[in-house]
Amino acid sequence: MIAWGVALAAVLASFVLAFVAVSYERELRAMACFLEKRECGSNERVSVDFSTRGIAGIARAINEELDAQRDARIVQEAHRAAFRQDLASLSHDIRTPLAGAQGYLQLHDRAESETERRRCLSEAASRLAAMRKLTDTLFDYSKALDESAPLALSSVRACDVLADVLAGMYPQFLEREWTPELRIEDEAVLIEANAEALARVFSNVLTNAVRYGTDAPSIAQQKGVFVVKNSVSDSSSIDPVRLFDRFYRADAARGGGGSGLGLAIVAQLCSRMGGSASARIEGDMLEITLAFKPASAASMA
Repeated sequence: MIAWGVALAAVLASFVLAFVAVSYERELRAMACFLEKRECGSNERVSVDFSTRGIAGIARAINEELDAQRDARIVQEAHRAAFRQDLASLSHDIRTPLAGAQGYLQLHDRAESETERRRCLSEAASRLAAMRKLTDTLFDYSKALDESAPLALSSVRACDVLADVLAGMYPQFLEREWTPELRIEDEAVLIEANAEALARVFSNVLTNAVRYGTDAPSIAQQKGVFVVKNSVSDSSSIDPVRLFDRFYRADAARGGGGSGLGLAIVAQLCSRMGGSASARIEGDMLEITLAFKPASAASMA
């Protein structure tokens, strides 16, 4: 009797194992067939009829991968949409001065006086210069993105670089009768940076303040952190989260003549120097914070 019981148990175990094996194979074939027929971009997910820990785990892993692919597609499409919008913005920014220059050159051919012809040429040259400035800014942005050419970092006296930038912008401040307010904690502070890139960062931030601000900016320094504040005409139109996005311009600034790339270059260069750039709005004040790493012992040697 014991032998018959053992034999019966062995037979039943064989049937169970065979059933499990067949069920596993059926579910795996169903999954393979589903993946073969599933259309790219579909939100369909794997489901199982015979669920064991192993089969459920495989189905869960497949669905997680499908979800990851879906999320990647969404991000990629968002990037494509942003790129198309950027191209449209760039095309408009290039066409506008080009069309203006073309118009003045046509007027030049019809002008009856030498004075009028000179004025037309001057206006055309001014618009071509604006287009040249835009293309130069695009080149600067592409360089800021190019991580294959790493920035050579060293110990830099940041306040000396800031002073040079402020001196170069003196005519613009004088024209507006502005005197920037400086609150410098330590003029000799050393940060890890590339002097040329740091100058571009300060220049772009202050140019933004001059172009869109309504009063002289204030600049505060504490250790490796520089905070630039200035009042703006319509702070509600500024999205500080998007301020460093390429081609971003607040509604109130669309007629200001900027490319929308100046602060994007700032963010890229700060990041490549191991620092950061951030912005916030407080009342009618725009505050941009530039944070840099203190100079290391190696860079000071």
